[in-house]
Amino acid sequence: MAKVILAPEVSEAFPETEIRLISARGLENSSPWPESVDIRTEAAEAVANGRAEAFDEESDHIASWHAAYRAFGTNPRRFRPSVDALLRRARKSGALPSISPAVDAYNAVSVLWGLPAGAFDLDRVAGDIVIRHARDAELFEPLGAPGEWENVRAGEVVYADEEAVLTRHWNHRDCHRTMLRPDSRNALFMLERVSGKVPLDELDQAAERLAGLVAAHAQHVGTHLLNRGSAEVALPVA
Repeated sequence: MAKVILAPEVSEAFPETEIRLISARGLENSSPWPESVDIRTEAAEAVANGRAEAFDEESDHIASWHAAYRAFGTNPRRFRPSVDALLRRARKSGALPSISPAVDAYNAVSVLWGLPAGAFDLDRVAGDIVIRHARDAELFEPLGAPGEWENVRAGEVVYADEEAVLTRHWNHRDCHRTMLRPDSRNALFMLERVSGKVPLDELDQAAERLAGLVAAHAQHVGTHLLNRGSAEVALPVA
């Protein structure tokens, strides 16, 4: 049984970290989801009418991630937290990218709540997933660039499995191997906060909304809590 583990060095450095994990078994990601279309429209309207402007660099939602990035040695204006980058692209283009129903769903939730969101194809994960500091000489294969390996800077916060780093700069970019594809059947979704200045009930509302979207198109969905006091989650077996 695979586990997701929040390493002690990360929870000690960022004690208010809260991550909501949503595991999905028997996912159907190859056909359109009406619910995903609806929430993507809702998110685009939030951008168009200015409601998403609340999540600017001065807001607790974004500023807290900038502070965390600086704390582990990353310039957040060069390597932006995922939610910051997504909101900027949406404001510039007036639309959200459409990739697949599941990815569109978590991107829309990210925009509506101002929270980093992501997902892994669990069938492509090797062993446990650990949120930890990167080590010397670790490698990362960026999303959309198969075979183009990067050297990860030691000290970054990363998600990693037994084979390689799965994200860089905590949530800046995902790796190619574990990205969600139309044929992904088992998935793990993440929603994150790094500071208590972001209300916990907002994180829980976002997780509930995303879990509901996924549940309509999966055989089994579970929601799991990961934080300093509950630093290890065993994922259900397929």
